[in-house]
Amino acid sequence: MFKTIISGFAPLKRPNFRIYISGQAVSLIGTWLQITAQSWVVWELTHSEVSLGLVAMLSALPTLFLSPWAGVIADRSNRQNLLIFTQFGMMCLAFILAYLVGAEIVQLWHVYVLALFSGLFSALDFPAQQAFLGDLAGMGEVRKAVNMNAMFFQASRMIGPALAGWVIAQWGASLAFWLNGISFLAVIGSLLLVKANVTKKAVSENSVLKDIWEGMKFLRSQPRIQDLLLMSICITGLALSLMTMMPAFAAEQIRGDATTLGSLLAASGAGALISVVIIAPIVQSKKRVGYLMSLSIIWAGVWISALSFTTWLPLAMLCLFALSFSLPLVIAMSMGLIQVLAPPEMRARLLSLFTMISFGLQPLSSILVGNAAERFSVGRVALFNGTVLVLAGFSLIYFRKGLKDWQVTNVHKNSPSDNVPIHA
Repeated sequence: MFKTIISGFAPLKRPNFRIYISGQAVSLIGTWLQITAQSWVVWELTHSEVSLGLVAMLSALPTLFLSPWAGVIADRSNRQNLLIFTQFGMMCLAFILAYLVGAEIVQLWHVYVLALFSGLFSALDFPAQQAFLGDLAGMGEVRKAVNMNAMFFQASRMIGPALAGWVIAQWGASLAFWLNGISFLAVIGSLLLVKANVTKKAVSENSVLKDIWEGMKFLRSQPRIQDLLLMSICITGLALSLMTMMPAFAAEQIRGDATTLGSLLAASGAGALISVVIIAPIVQSKKRVGYLMSLSIIWAGVWISALSFTTWLPLAMLCLFALSFSLPLVIAMSMGLIQVLAPPEMRARLLSLFTMISFGLQPLSSILVGNAAERFSVGRVALFNGTVLVLAGFSLIYFRKGLKDWQVTNVHKNSPSDNVPIHA
């Protein structure tokens, strides 16, 4: 087991990957500072679960409509330059929000507009960033590279909210936004330093719509990629959308403040970090990956259901800690497996379709969860979502033909096309 865990860090042997992931780690802590502070600002302005859902919806809405185009752009363009552009744009947005909050002139519509523009940059950034990991690490290590990126994401998810809670309590939310803006300099600097091994792209004579259609046709012929999408839809629609309600959960069910919110999100981040450092490498080394990923969805449903009854902070932290074992396991492994299953020229395209179909549903689910939480309470919504997740996990195991026994070899050892995943 120890060797399996250590082997997951193999991409760090590549200097360019080390440089990039280090800058990414700093920036991600800033991102979680902003996410936590932004949700608390909205809660303080409105005390409305619907408003929290609207901010989450506006942040994710561009993903639903723009992801296919973003994937084609990432496949056709210089991904490194594209990422510098998106990171610079998000840095500017963070500084604008920092000024508005610090000057005490922020209004709810300001947050809505900035969340929408942040979503636009994120929709363009995500497929390029995921494919860029393969450019840096090589296709032989792409699943490990994706998992390592998820590892740093979850570590930041543990550190960022806890730091945000303390910063907000001591100095106010404005400082959290300023720190996030500054943190983008680290990842922009790393992007200027690294050299990615990118295969020279042939100029496509197809229209963007035709390239998107080719990606969708390939997706229709791949039942296992479809299964990965179904799993991700379950996690994003029923678990991650519920996480946007944590300010309301902290204030109403736990009777806490910004520090309480930071503690809850930090507990979730700690569980997710253990997942990507220990659990995901072990699951990746097992043969029946589809079966284990389905079980992780059931696990998430059980702990969300337990969370729905919790009013004591330590117990709520325990529930979020255990719940978060499954969230990055499903998302990170799905993105890594899609890159393995996809033809090299379609990697970013299929990742963008994955993002559109799975994360694209989050705007709708965020609104539904926000409205339901305001009408019935966050606890009741959590119980409903948890129950549906348990049923979904069992349904995937028993009704998706071939998923239970699906096996994937360790592919792409030499070149992007020299191996093919083995299906049982």
